[in-house]
Amino acid sequence: MNQFNLQLEGVSCGGCINKIKRAALELDSQFTIDSSEDKKWARVGTSLDIAGILAVVADLGYKANEKPLPQINSKVANVSCQGCVKKITNALVELDKDALVSVDIEAQTIEVKSLLSSEQVQSSLQSLGYALVADAPTEEIDPVSPESTVEHPVAEKADAKVVELEVDEASLTRLNLSGVTCASCVATIEKALTSKQGVDSVNINFANRTASIYSSLPADSLIETVEGVGYGASLILDEIQAEQEREQAEQQEYRDKIRHTILGLGLGVPLMLYGLLGGSMTVNTPSEQFIWLIVGLLTLAVLYFSGRHYFVGASKAFVNRSANMDTLIALGTGSAWLYSIVVVVMPALLPESARHLYFEASAMIIGLINLGQALELKARGRTSQAIKRLLDLRTKMAVVIRDGKALTLPVEEVIIGDTLLIRAGEKVPVDGKVIDGESSIDESMLTGEPIPVIKSVDDTVSAGTINGDQNLTIVATKIGSDTMLAQIIDMVSNAQNSKPSISHLADRVSSVFVPTVMILSIVTALMWYNFGPAPTVINMLVTATSVLIIACPCALGLATPISTMIGIGKSAEFGGLIRNGDALQKASAIDVVVLDKTGTITQGKPSVVKVRTVQESATTLGYLNAIEQGSTHPLASAIVHYCRENAQQLDSHNVVGFQSLNGLGVRAEIDGHTVLLGNERLMAEHSIAIDSALSLADEWERQAQTVVYFAIDNQLTTVLAISDPIKKESKPAIAALKSLGIKVVMLTGDNEHTAQAVAAETGVDEVHAELLPQDKLEWVTKLQQQGLVVAMVGDGINDAPALAQSDVGFAIGHGTDVAIESADITLMRGSLFGVSQVIEVSKATMKNIKQNLWGAFIYNSLGIPIAAGVLFPLTGMLLSPIVAGVAMSLSSMTVVSNANRLRLFSPKSSAGIHHD
Repeated sequence: MNQFNLQLEGVSCGGCINKIKRAALELDSQFTIDSSEDKKWARVGTSLDIAGILAVVADLGYKANEKPLPQINSKVANVSCQGCVKKITNALVELDKDALVSVDIEAQTIEVKSLLSSEQVQSSLQSLGYALVADAPTEEIDPVSPESTVEHPVAEKADAKVVELEVDEASLTRLNLSGVTCASCVATIEKALTSKQGVDSVNINFANRTASIYSSLPADSLIETVEGVGYGASLILDEIQAEQEREQAEQQEYRDKIRHTILGLGLGVPLMLYGLLGGSMTVNTPSEQFIWLIVGLLTLAVLYFSGRHYFVGASKAFVNRSANMDTLIALGTGSAWLYSIVVVVMPALLPESARHLYFEASAMIIGLINLGQALELKARGRTSQAIKRLLDLRTKMAVVIRDGKALTLPVEEVIIGDTLLIRAGEKVPVDGKVIDGESSIDESMLTGEPIPVIKSVDDTVSAGTINGDQNLTIVATKIGSDTMLAQIIDMVSNAQNSKPSISHLADRVSSVFVPTVMILSIVTALMWYNFGPAPTVINMLVTATSVLIIACPCALGLATPISTMIGIGKSAEFGGLIRNGDALQKASAIDVVVLDKTGTITQGKPSVVKVRTVQESATTLGYLNAIEQGSTHPLASAIVHYCRENAQQLDSHNVVGFQSLNGLGVRAEIDGHTVLLGNERLMAEHSIAIDSALSLADEWERQAQTVVYFAIDNQLTTVLAISDPIKKESKPAIAALKSLGIKVVMLTGDNEHTAQAVAAETGVDEVHAELLPQDKLEWVTKLQQQGLVVAMVGDGINDAPALAQSDVGFAIGHGTDVAIESADITLMRGSLFGVSQVIEVSKATMKNIKQNLWGAFIYNSLGIPIAAGVLFPLTGMLLSPIVAGVAMSLSSMTVVSNANRLRLFSPKSSAGIHHD
């Protein structure tokens, strides 16, 4: 069987390829052919010789030459291991089974010889999370063609654009971390990464052991830095895979912790009971010495098998001149064991009163801490349910129609422009536009809206939504990381990994916590040795060990991130996407909510309800239609619709000099006539008499209708009343905001009468009308100058200046049409209830964080002095290191359990939502 690579001419489609295949099969029953996407290259398998196959092609009117396949060379970022190479190779081989792929990890280059175009290779790399490097644009080389060396400026510019976009996406690198046991570990890694040139910012989430790093460095350099300070790291390429791997790792860690617990407590509990029941925990005779030596060796085995990870972590921290929770545990349990073994081996070195043994303390502490961490793992696993639910919305396969055939392919193989069949009841795999069929789409998993939305030709659908009971045919418009679902997942994930400002104090404390505890332990030991009562050595050991064991940097490290994760996830359940931790914190402190009117309080679906002709003109409807077609104002579509519904025929008109006048209206020259359409101020600026229509306009405005004047050549011809119905939920939603003690202000470009009518109907506290966009900005600034925290709610486009100026910007849209990158918080449902719900969730989250932080600070502030023996003068007793171990484990579990209470939180305002 021969294999030839052919360069084809005159072949333009799959039908041409099929003609070649049919003709060749008549001569060779085993003939196979694969072609490139543009049909310029083909790989054939045949028993014919090259002359025979070239003759077959020529007989059909096409041309073919045997040539090596094009070679694609490019630099590629984020390839850090053989696993990366395998993923890239497998992905490209899936697209072309005979592709030759070579990836050089050290040089960060990729070479591909195949039927694939450079665009296909780029798309495949991007879907896996790798990125092309900007200074090495993709080259597609014909190795035997001299034309391949000719420069193509246009193509080079196009490639440069693609590469620039991919580098922007690659600026964020996400890593899974291992070996991170406390907040001090987080501080060590953050310090190491931020000290590297090229790293802009680092966010480490202790709750789920991930790092989000914005940098220009390749992933392997960042991983090397993390490993250089004694921790493990791996690149997150796919959120689903990363979440699955994290879940599997946590399950394995949980099983290991339980096994370590059983081993530690299996030895520690009998020893402790022996002592409590009156058994001697001292060495007095040679026989006791031998027995305790065996116990000491068994305890050493426990420390090795159940506590080895603490000692390894401590040693790595020591090598890197840092300290963490592992250091405290290793020092505490190691000191107790070492002291006890010295007592056993060389009892004569110590006075008889100081020969107490603490093997049970070492074993019990190791067992109890492992148990506490196992329970913490179990509780912590519940905090990422929001992101898991979003990840579960992704589908793995898609039905793609190519060359008239329905092919079931991995969703990663779908490209923009592909035609997809969405069967009834199936998930939509990518974002697309409907080209055939009509069906209801359930978008509740993305927006929270329970009512399915009818989709027909030209409507958009989003990945992750579920088709109803009819088939749809769509064309793919966004794939991979560009889909709405991917953006939501990315936004929620990044937000959960961000830190609110309140965490900065905890971060500063955490960075010096462990060294401070070690110093306090030494000071405690010295104080008891020099000033304490007999037995001084025993008391010194007990207090110093208890101080080391009871201190809990974990509680501090978990206090903020775990509540932030749950709070942002909870907000997403109600359709509120919070951009980061700072937005979450600011939302909890909002004093004033500023609302736009159109599309926020009202439905944003205006319609012409009344028309009064002042001066007859045969061209009125035609001119109205012509001028408004160039406008993007919400009222324009209402006027265009009215014209088309009421005109027998709309002739085309020559429109020149179109101007959109912010806050006034529009102006244009139509067929040589000056045409103005807008509000009363626009008419006044052009000295157009509207006195005859003012009383009528006043009446309409008091009915909450917007009045628009139309003039031709400075003569008023028509007055229109446009109504935009108020949303049913606006009044109760505004009442919900006011019940939270928040003042509600409406800023609108509409006239005073209409604005006041809407405000009276909905219960708005304060109204400012007839405002230009810059006026809205000034009002937001004025409110802020009064010391108020101001939130602005708008559509993210017309209100951009005010949204940017506000402390918290809410972009409100409807369903999957909203642009999620336009504000601090995006409301997917298009309902004002979302504002109060997000604020309630934010308040509950910040309250929870403060409880956690105060709890952690109070625990350590009280626990460490008690462990040091401050109550000894009152009680005559010292805290046992075992009790210290129990307290330390409980402190972390308390923080995690308290944070998990947020999962049960339900905003009061959600009770007022009613869906039609």
